[in-house]
Amino acid sequence: MSEDHGLPREAGLDLSVADLALVEAARHVLLLHYKPFWHMVAAALRSRDGRVWTGIHLGATVGRMQICAEAVALGRAVLEGDGTVECAVAVRHPKAHEASQELAVVAPCGGCREMLLDFSPDASVIVPAGNALRRVKVRALLPWPYQR
Repeated sequence: MSEDHGLPREAGLDLSVADLALVEAARHVLLLHYKPFWHMVAAALRSRDGRVWTGIHLGATVGRMQICAEAVALGRAVLEGDGTVECAVAVRHPKAHEASQELAVVAPCGGCREMLLDFSPDASVIVPAGNALRRVKVRALLPWPYQR
């Protein structure tokens, strides 16, 4: 095992120029729309045809009504594109009390891992790995998905 959050080294792939552009697309959306509590995470996903779809976290007073940025981006890809996911990334804005105020790539939550696996089982996600970023298959993050 490597130091990539318990993932085997072979599970990760180096980032391409297109992957770095995907990270930048998510960062750009978050910088444009960040609002504490309401919009704290942005996501970008690239469909198999190369188009990029972005989404923003929708906070809500009633916690269960919150919508993850990945779900918003996937909804746009379904409505406006082919609904596929080749690669996805999420970027989080730090809270005011945190020492680092840098935007950071974060791994998708468990629900988003399941959703990405449901819609595109071969999708990759970009995740933090120590001081770097790695591209891994969503299956590596969710080896035993929920079965209906």
